[in-house]
Amino acid sequence: MTEAAAADLGIDVMQGEAELFKWFVASFLFGKRIQRDIAAEAYRVLVERNQLDTPDRLRRSGHRRLVQLLGQARYVRYDESTAARLLKLCDKLESEYGGSLSRLRELGATRSGVERRLQEFEGVGPKTVEIFMREAARVWF
Repeated sequence: MTEAAAADLGIDVMQGEAELFKWFVASFLFGKRIQRDIAAEAYRVLVERNQLDTPDRLRRSGHRRLVQLLGQARYVRYDESTAARLLKLCDKLESEYGGSLSRLRELGATRSGVERRLQEFEGVGPKTVEIFMREAARVWF
C-alpha cells in the first residue's frame, strides 16, 4: 500500500454516510506528517475498537480519552493537537451540517465547493482533502 485507501481499512464509502464519516476520520489521521501504519492503527483504535464511529460518539469521548487512545496507537507526536482538532471537527460537522457529510456535499454543490468547505475544518488541509476526496468523489461526483 503506497497510499491509504478506504478498502485497506475495511471502509466501503459506497455504503453511505456512516462509512464516509469513518473515511473522513481516517483521512484526517493520514493527512498528518506521521507514518501510515501509525495513522492506520490510530483509526483502528478509535473507530473499530472503541466504536467512535459517529461525530457524536467521537465528540462525547472527550479530549483526555482521545489523547489516551491516540497514545495506544503510538500516534503520540500530535496526540494533543489531533484530539483537540478531532473534537472541533465533530463540533463543526454537527453545528453547521447536522452531523452529515452528505449535507456538506449538498451545500458545497461542486467539487471545488466541497473541497473549500472541507478545508474550513481546523486541521484539514489540502493533503487531507486530497485523501478524502479520492474516495468520496466516487460517491458524490
